[in-house]
Amino acid sequence: MSIEAINEQLLRAIGVGVALLDRKTLKFNFHNDTFEEWFGNPDETTTLQDMFAELDIDELNAGLRENRRFTTETKFKKKRRTMVIALDFTAAHEKQREIAVLVCQNITRIRELESMIDSYSTMVERNTREIKREKEQVEKLLLNLMPRSVYEEYKTFGVVTPQLYDPVSVLMLDFIGFSEKVTTLDPGVTVTELNDIYSAFDRIGEQFGCERIKTVGDAYVTVAGVPDPTPDHAKSVANAAIRFVRYLERRNASHPHQWQCRIGLATGSVIGSVVGIQKYVYDIFGPAVHLATQLQNFSSPMEISVQDEMARSLNDLFEMTDQGARMIPGFSEQPVWRLLDNRKTPAGRAV
Repeated sequence: MSIEAINEQLLRAIGVGVALLDRKTLKFNFHNDTFEEWFGNPDETTTLQDMFAELDIDELNAGLRENRRFTTETKFKKKRRTMVIALDFTAAHEKQREIAVLVCQNITRIRELESMIDSYSTMVERNTREIKREKEQVEKLLLNLMPRSVYEEYKTFGVVTPQLYDPVSVLMLDFIGFSEKVTTLDPGVTVTELNDIYSAFDRIGEQFGCERIKTVGDAYVTVAGVPDPTPDHAKSVANAAIRFVRYLERRNASHPHQWQCRIGLATGSVIGSVVGIQKYVYDIFGPAVHLATQLQNFSSPMEISVQDEMARSLNDLFEMTDQGARMIPGFSEQPVWRLLDNRKTPAGRAV
């Protein structure tokens, strides 16, 4: 760089700090007003390291020697504000003398904007993670309210088309003396007890391919064949019902609070759909639901009542006893069977 070029650069250096240094001694030969305003007034004995103690002189010399240029940044406080200055060193010659041209630019605002962008990016990433986490929580909640295939339809189209499922098998369960428990037990105890029991029922039902539809107080409703058809729907709810009773019997043996259930099983058709707009829930309704509810009312504590049609399909798999013909509201008189906790071998013997 010639001295003419240096002078031209100095003339353009409005708002830019400029200084000339001897390459060997790194002492200041010249500086403009902006440089003096920022860093003070160096005299001829002041060296670069005197003014910028944090500057790596070896690194500077290596950069000027290899690339004839070296850039870095420095920070200092001015009137309680931290300024960031970019230092740009360029090797040059003046009458056989090696010099270094130092150009200083105030990049404080640029760094502040970069910091704001970084903060904004961090905030966006954090918000994205929070939105993703909230979305997963909402999805988990909705999957507790409806089957996955129904949820996928709702998520994709915003509505759920009512579907007729036929045939399916429905299990209706409630607890004996639930109203008395509610009035005598602490509310927290009641909720904790139901949560434990229903969680166990959910695990058992899932094991046998049943889809829990809802719980209403002490009523527990699960179904096999919704939303995915299954040929063994009757067998699925029968196995689940037997395991529900077994679980309660084992639990009662070791818990202070005793729970006695009654269960009704029925096969038939149901309609499944999301009901409601704001407080919506997936529900099923139809003949099989009504019949299972009525059969539940015929059950004694810890017993399982089964409709005649369903009993015939289970006869080769489970032991059952005839409870006699019953007049079921909404249906004709028909036999009602009690499902026993015994499975049959292929030869038809109870085990």
